[in-house]
Amino acid sequence: MAKTYSSLLLFFLLLNSLPNSDALPEYSRPPPRPAIFIGPTRSESEPEQVHISLVGKDHMRVTWITSHKHEKSIVEYGTSPGNYDKSSMTGERMSYRYFFYNSGEIHHITIGPLGPNTTYYYRCGGNGPEFSFKTPPSTFPIEFAIVGDLGQTEWTASTLEHIGAKDYDVLLLPGDLSYADTQQPLWDSFGRLVEPYASKRPWMVTHGNHEIETFPIIYRHGFKAYNSRWLMTYQESGSTSNLYYSFDVAGCHVIMLGSYVDFDAQSDQYMWLQADLAKVDRVVTPWIFVLVHVPWYNSNLAHKGEGESMRKSMEELLYNAQVDVVFAGHVHAYERFTRVYDNKADPCGPIYMTIGDGGNREGLAMIFENPSPSISMFREASFGHGRLKVHNETHAHWSWHRNNEANNTFMADELWLKSFGSSKSCLPHEKFQEMKTHIKDEL
Repeated sequence: MAKTYSSLLLFFLLLNSLPNSDALPEYSRPPPRPAIFIGPTRSESEPEQVHISLVGKDHMRVTWITSHKHEKSIVEYGTSPGNYDKSSMTGERMSYRYFFYNSGEIHHITIGPLGPNTTYYYRCGGNGPEFSFKTPPSTFPIEFAIVGDLGQTEWTASTLEHIGAKDYDVLLLPGDLSYADTQQPLWDSFGRLVEPYASKRPWMVTHGNHEIETFPIIYRHGFKAYNSRWLMTYQESGSTSNLYYSFDVAGCHVIMLGSYVDFDAQSDQYMWLQADLAKVDRVVTPWIFVLVHVPWYNSNLAHKGEGESMRKSMEELLYNAQVDVVFAGHVHAYERFTRVYDNKADPCGPIYMTIGDGGNREGLAMIFENPSPSISMFREASFGHGRLKVHNETHAHWSWHRNNEANNTFMADELWLKSFGSSKSCLPHEKFQEMKTHIKDEL
């Protein structure tokens, strides 16, 4: 069976290395770096693909996979190496089948309460290696690493090395994780690739088109592997779907939207977003950041206009609620826009950024509109990642770091931001204030 999977995997890796059939005829990308496949390195009883995610203000979800079905779902942890004075079995375990593929046992265990800005040492399942993570701070400053469209190539490894070379508190990923595209062993390979980073700092992700993995009649609803492997804190935010949710961390409210879930004004996602924004107290959380896979503003020829229907449906909600920044992926390049609303520069609109440049196998989106639209401030087709350091209630620093060939990183773009939560120049829209009052009355 293992030999069969290896043969199938090699076939699909070769297939996926062919030019992107969705690209425009004139759309030319440089050759991508080779794909990476990481096989198992531990025994079948030991945990692998360990990653963590935030749950509420002082809890963490620890996720891992074991080949054996009867291993314990327990996390032992403490604040010194090898000394586990606490343990938790609170959570769930699951597995899934996708055609001839059977996943291992996927364990999701929540631990806490945890202290802020504290290093914890932990062990999964009662055996195997010791891991450690640091919890985010409860107050400013806090730093986010932001990267989209990771995949698993040598460029991905380069990006992850650059991210890990400098400390951060939380990683945000606006979709397209493994690029498995129905080839389930690639999900396992991706989990092993990111484990050294995702086991140390919480990764908060949303889905992209490569997570859909539908198949007519048999897998019509999609997201089977994604929902099983990357369980996020959706229930705690009042969402009914793992495909969109929100969370608070150190004075920041972060919203993860779903580009491939219904988003019209009658949809569950729209209603949830409306209620979620209305609950935000800008005194307690002066910053609001939104992540979505398909960009609403994009001057690259790749995926041009794909986010337009979602923008028309939801942009006014974000504008009226004074969202500070909207991050997107999907387009394999970096682009930063000025503050925008309804396709025009607006000092009270969010800044829009595309950061789909993590290192996927499809290469870079090289061709931008010419001339550049006036609302586009910086754009470049290079692999890299972003960092958002929120210093206090009023100011944050954004920087985009290009992957250079010499195994280092170069800050190619930066910007200082001032939060709407601390600004008097842009007051919340009257309709938004009415909506907040209405929702509070309902609660």
